[in-house]
Amino acid sequence: MEATRILRPLVAGNWKMNGLRSQLAEALRVRDALSGPGPEAAADVMICPPATLIPALAEAARGSKLLVGAQDCHPAAAGAHTGDIAAEMVADAGAVAVIVGHSERRVAHGELDRLVRLKAEAAHRAGLTAIVCIGETAGERAADLTLEAVGRQLHGSLPDSARGANTAVAYEPVWAIGTGRTPSAADVVQAHGAIREALVTRYGVEGGAIRILYGGSVNPGNARELLRADNVNGALVGGASLRASDLLAIVATYAH
Repeated sequence: MEATRILRPLVAGNWKMNGLRSQLAEALRVRDALSGPGPEAAADVMICPPATLIPALAEAARGSKLLVGAQDCHPAAAGAHTGDIAAEMVADAGAVAVIVGHSERRVAHGELDRLVRLKAEAAHRAGLTAIVCIGETAGERAADLTLEAVGRQLHGSLPDSARGANTAVAYEPVWAIGTGRTPSAADVVQAHGAIREALVTRYGVEGGAIRILYGGSVNPGNARELLRADNVNGALVGGASLRASDLLAIVATYAH
């Protein structure tokens, strides 16, 4: 059954608007830990720094197990879009993935599902993996509309080109991001199960190959309970990813 397919986990750190060149040392500690002696990590590990640091980190991570991603892209490949960055530019800078549709973009920049879908299509066009974020607000959760909200965003934000090799879905309850609050493991299982069912219904076999990440105040203390839940194929980590020790502790959740 595709809903229970075993997928290699992905732990992606989203640095958000944090990080100067001096702070690359934390990312390099992650790189070195992944490249050191011992068995291969049981998860793919990625850091998505601000755009200013992508080239330097990509160069430093070349040949290592650390992957580098970006935090956003514009739908167009080029043009009169002052301050924006095309997916092709993200790839040219050395990234292999890009986050699109994060709730902080949806709220602060008014991004709707259609725009998120166009950005995901741009990521695919540029050969990048699109990490597409969805999640309910506190109001939607209180009104018992979590699954409806998540299903609506999933349908509107994912392009037809989504496949296991080029897409991950990040379920991030908006009310949990940066608050220290998290849903219960049972709530996460329910949401991820609904997402998986929708993916398989729409994409068939490929829907079973798309990784579903959990995000929202993930830290070393709650990682094992949340990330070992059914249909959770990794994490999108915010604040904890700024510290190498915390990110590596989350990755260690998958160690045998």
